[in-house]
Amino acid sequence: MTDFDPWPSVRRFSAHLDEVNGTSEHELALRLMKLSEEVGEVTEAYIGMVGQNPRKGVTHTREDVAEELCDVVITAMIALCSFSPDPELALRSKIEKVDARYLDAS
Repeated sequence: MTDFDPWPSVRRFSAHLDEVNGTSEHELALRLMKLSEEVGEVTEAYIGMVGQNPRKGVTHTREDVAEELCDVVITAMIALCSFSPDPELALRSKIEKVDARYLDAS
């Protein structure tokens, strides 16, 4: 596997949204609300994967759920760009804090 840095793409996505939609407080709130929408799509895909809705049956795969989860991650990263001057550092710091808790627990 090669190294992959998603941040250049995420910064482009965020800059595009800034250019097209602006950066007002309303726009920032909508970016946060978009996360809820994407999480709902994960839930919908999972329900379809397990066939929980008897009227629809099995409509999704694990790959569909994974794809929707990726949308959540991308959407969160874009939102993070709007709330942090250094989103890469913010994410790295948070991962290191969580990782330390796991290391301490083992």
